[in-house]
Amino acid sequence: MSNASFNDLTSAEIERLALLAEECGECVQAITKILRHGYRSSNPTLPPALRVNNRTSLIRECGDVLAAIELMAKARDFHFHEVIDARDDKLRRVSKFLHEQDPPAAPADPR
Repeated sequence: MSNASFNDLTSAEIERLALLAEECGECVQAITKILRHGYRSSNPTLPPALRVNNRTSLIRECGDVLAAIELMAKARDFHFHEVIDARDDKLRRVSKFLHEQDPPAAPADPR
């Protein structure tokens, strides 16, 4: 019996993609909470000891996305330098559409 599915993905590849999708969704959710309630707001239904502000939630979720990307790169789903190259290209392309930001500086290369 083959370990590949109808889409030619292994169960490990599917798991990594599902993790990335989940983490991206949680990042989007953190962003929308900031847009609705601000960076300093937190979930008032949680006990005070468990509350974190929306900025902290966004930082955590962005870190989770990066962790999922790193897992995919380590598994050779793609090369990390390809992600860095895509990031650099995006920073070049997006600068003409950013009205409230300084032009992006040349990004640091973590390679």
